[in-house]
Amino acid sequence: MLKSKMKWDFTYSSGHTDDDLIHELLRQRGIHTEEEQEKFLNPSLSELHDPFLINGMRKAVNRVKEAIHLGESILVFGDYDADGVSSTALMMECLTSMGANCDFYIPNRFTEGYGPNEQAFRLAHQQGYSIIITVDTGIAAVHEAEVARELGIDLIITDHHEIQKELPDAYTILHPKTSVQYPFHELAGVGVAFKFAHALQGEYPEHLLDLVALGTVADLVPLQEENRVLVTYGLEALSRTKRPGLQAMKKLNNIEGYVDEEAVGFMIGPRMNAVGRLQDASPAVDLLITEDQTEAEELAEFVQELNKERQKIVQDIAAEAESMLDASSEDEVIIVAKEGWNPGVLGIVASKLVRKFDRPAIVLAIDEEKQEAKGSARSIDAYDMFENCMQVRDLFLHFGGHAQAAGMTLSLENVDTLREELCRLAREKLSDDDYQQSLGVTMSLSLEEVTIKQIELINQLRPFGMANPKPYFHLKSKAKEVRLIGSKKNHLKFTLEDEGTRLDAIAFGQGEAYPLIAPQSPIEFVGQLSINEWNGMRKPQLMVEDLAVNKWQMFDIRGSKHLNKHFQKPADDIACVTFSEAVNDPDGLPVFSFMDEEVKGYPSLVVLDLPESLEQMKELLSSADVERLYMAYSLKEDAFMQTLPTRDHFKYFYGMLKKKGTFDLEKDAVLLSRHKGWRVESIKFICNVFFDLDFVTMKDGYLRVNEQPEQKDLTESRTFQKRQEQIEVEKTLYYSTYRELREWIETQMENTGSPVKEEIGHGL
Repeated sequence: MLKSKMKWDFTYSSGHTDDDLIHELLRQRGIHTEEEQEKFLNPSLSELHDPFLINGMRKAVNRVKEAIHLGESILVFGDYDADGVSSTALMMECLTSMGANCDFYIPNRFTEGYGPNEQAFRLAHQQGYSIIITVDTGIAAVHEAEVARELGIDLIITDHHEIQKELPDAYTILHPKTSVQYPFHELAGVGVAFKFAHALQGEYPEHLLDLVALGTVADLVPLQEENRVLVTYGLEALSRTKRPGLQAMKKLNNIEGYVDEEAVGFMIGPRMNAVGRLQDASPAVDLLITEDQTEAEELAEFVQELNKERQKIVQDIAAEAESMLDASSEDEVIIVAKEGWNPGVLGIVASKLVRKFDRPAIVLAIDEEKQEAKGSARSIDAYDMFENCMQVRDLFLHFGGHAQAAGMTLSLENVDTLREELCRLAREKLSDDDYQQSLGVTMSLSLEEVTIKQIELINQLRPFGMANPKPYFHLKSKAKEVRLIGSKKNHLKFTLEDEGTRLDAIAFGQGEAYPLIAPQSPIEFVGQLSINEWNGMRKPQLMVEDLAVNKWQMFDIRGSKHLNKHFQKPADDIACVTFSEAVNDPDGLPVFSFMDEEVKGYPSLVVLDLPESLEQMKELLSSADVERLYMAYSLKEDAFMQTLPTRDHFKYFYGMLKKKGTFDLEKDAVLLSRHKGWRVESIKFICNVFFDLDFVTMKDGYLRVNEQPEQKDLTESRTFQKRQEQIEVEKTLYYSTYRELREWIETQMENTGSPVKEEIGHGL
């Protein structure tokens, strides 16, 4: 067996065809009526809501238009992540196209922290700005709104983050969640900025949709309703964008043709995020708004190098954090803190810890001078990080975020208290099952059902993302081939085959499962379907998320001289079994007799030698609860390959002995061997059989016929029986094919608890 890493949640209804596959997928998304299905499968810009349904929009539009008319200076105050950067670029382009006197400002993550701050506002006042428009930030800026009023600056907040207990007293706030009448509350920061731009310009600013797609996909907001419309059209706009910066980024990352949500989520978005994680994020905004091709290429190269640096920093901090958790990873909520960590990448590190330990995680960088800790949190599905942190809000100097992600600053003295309180809340609210990662299975498919047509039907649901996840499918098949791939040999590639249908399956980062998968084992996979296009060929493939083998497995390492290489270390679940005492056991593994009760406690057994009879092997199989069986024995004496003397051999020898009178086992056996071409061992075997049956007597090394023997059959000889048993053991357990041996063992396991059928022997 090989247990799955995650809990597979089978939620589909049984039975489907190609025709109703799409309807089943839509049903699982809560889409039932024909009208709902039409809107989902064919989103239209006409479905976008009136921006003036957002509270404060008319007031904000009037003030900005007044400022443009009067020539007042406007400052766009953004955030340093991909959503904030794209929001800033979008608002800058909108205002510039309207003739505004404007510039942008993004706080430095390391010197200023998240969101608006008093020092920046006072600097803006000194520089003559009379309006500050925040994008993707500001909903928690209560103090900064007071500072703006004091300075005579009109603060317009556009944001989408969770609303806290007190709203800032700003000039106006544009936030879907403060607007009961606005139909959709899950816009990204760039989505809110787009609505503001729409209201300012009086028409859909379609030329800004590429920026909307970038920020919305990167910020992991639900891709439903308005977001689905914006991203669908935004990805098309991104695919044909004329922005030199985005063109340069696409070229550097070999993104050609249609730019899908995966290219944004895994390539462009992380690179835009990398800038603000390591330094001032302004170059990322410059990259998006520049009209100069040379500058765009230089900025794209710069961003690319920063991303490589970010990846190395994340790898190093994650390794440190994991080493710190060896003794304390049993906490319900993981909190690790250390001086010197880069605060800009701690959210990524927290995500890695969540995946590894199946726990909510907070990763903090310590500032000894300020006696503060600043960092990021990521969570599991069952634990709302925002809600639980808000219950201990007094412990934070700054806090904000969502259910699954948050950012925070707190006094160093409060770190241990925060750990205690969040762990207490987790104990009160969560069960053990809540900590195991769950993998929703959309549908089970047979190998022959995985076709290009099927995958194209599934792709009608794109763009995939939050609240519209890419479907996971369950398949079961034997693998014709399993091999390790990749420069580090840490990925698995399967060639699945069933009744003439073949499918490639790739399991990235799951190479550790390779030695735990036996040939011809029925493997169950859960993964996502995609189309592999190479050299003009298109074929379906399965990208494996998790796998399992739910039946016992047999590993055929008969005759191997290097047993240790076949086992993973440490191997606490493996024990060796012997039918004798003279065996060489693999280093470090316990060895038991096949009759030992302790054998039952090990799911993996290594059979080190052959039994004396098949009955002994049957006894082992009936008494042990085996998940993995390693057949690791060799032959010492080869009975099967030796010819068993026939009745004619026995008849000739007996007649010869009666005629000769005596037989010297040492000298005469050699002479008879030369004369008849028999093996000396066969002659001695015949002698032992006759001795067992009292047909002969032995004295001083000479064999003589017993003149009045009792009539007996050859098969009554224990020597004869043992040779037959040995031949049958070798034939069944050693000279059998993998399939034959596995089927024999399977039969014995099925007969557990009932009388085992007698094996048919090869008699004379």
